[in-house]
Order: sequence, then structure tokens, then C-alpha cells
Amino acid sequence: MAEKKTTKKAAGSAKSSAKAAAVSAPSGSVMKLGTLRPAKGSWPKRQRIGRGHGSGMVKTGGEGGKGQTVRSGGGKGPAFEGGQTPWARRLPHRRGYSQKARDIGHFRTSYAVVNLHQLSAWDAALEVSPETLVEKGILKSTRDGVKILGGAKSGSALPTGLKFRDVLFSASAAQALKAAGAELPEESK
Repeated sequence: MAEKKTTKKAAGSAKSSAKAAAVSAPSGSVMKLGTLRPAKGSWPKRQRIGRGHGSGMVKTGGEGGKGQTVRSGGGKGPAFEGGQTPWARRLPHRRGYSQKARDIGHFRTSYAVVNLHQLSAWDAALEVSPETLVEKGILKSTRDGVKILGGAKSGSALPTGLKFRDVLFSASAAQALKAAGAELPEESK
């Protein structure tokens, strides 16, 4: 009988050494999916609930108390104020919707911005419009409109005789362009 036990142990140890050899196979050999194992300790044993007082997980089984909080989806919602009338119901009811409550993107116009120094190399024969600014690669998109600001770098002179169409100007940009002899549209003045 003792001989049988030792042969089983020897067979078991041979099995485990074969597994270790298969997993830590040299880079030249093929690793098989059946031999892959997670790292030791990476998968802790799951807690079995309701298996006796010695386990410590009896009666409520880790769920806390009893009643509403134990049920799935139970408990009180995020707006619950302990029985006091919730904030959303205390507010006066208003018809329609408020633009202030919505995000800025729906109601505020956002302009594509061009600084004056970006126009220093512009060909005066070509009209400055949102389309031509996109074609020349100064703007990626025109958004809700194009606005030219007076940001100028030192040493960059504006070409004389620039013509503009469908463009807005800041006060400083309009002043600098008039001084350079540009033709500004009537509605932007």
C-alpha cells in the first residue's frame, strides 16, 4: 500500500514539472493555450457566502443591514433629502426652456480668428474672404464667421491695397488696416 502512494506522488510531481517545463518553454518552441496559467496569487479565491459562522459571511452575507438597502436597486436616490421636499420640486415650475441652462455652443457665435501679422505675406491682388483664407491654409474652418484681430508682430508690414469681403474686424485691426490703405467693407466700419 505504501508503494502505491509513492508512485502517485512521483506521478504528480512529474506532472507538475511537465507543466512548469511547458510554460517556461524556450523561445524557439510553441506555447500551447492549454498550458497557460495565470500568475500565482493574481486570482484570489472567491468568498463563499452562507457557509457557516466560522466564515463570518452568514445572515446578511456582506450586504450590510436588512430591508430596502439589501434589495437590488434598493436604497434612496441621489436627490433624496431625508423626506424634505427635494430641491427639484421646491423650484417654481416655468414653461419653455432657458437658454442660460443650455451649453454656450448653441447660442454664442464663435469666430475663426486671424491676426494681422498672418496677412503680411498676402497677395494684394487676391481678395481676403473666409473661402480664400481656408484655401491658403491660414484657417482650418470658418466656424460662425471670420474676425481679424489687431495682433501684429514687430517687423511684419501689411501689404497696401488689401480688399476684404465677409469678414469682421476688431477696432485696432480696422485702424491698422486703414492706415495701411486697405479697402474695408461698408458694414464693418
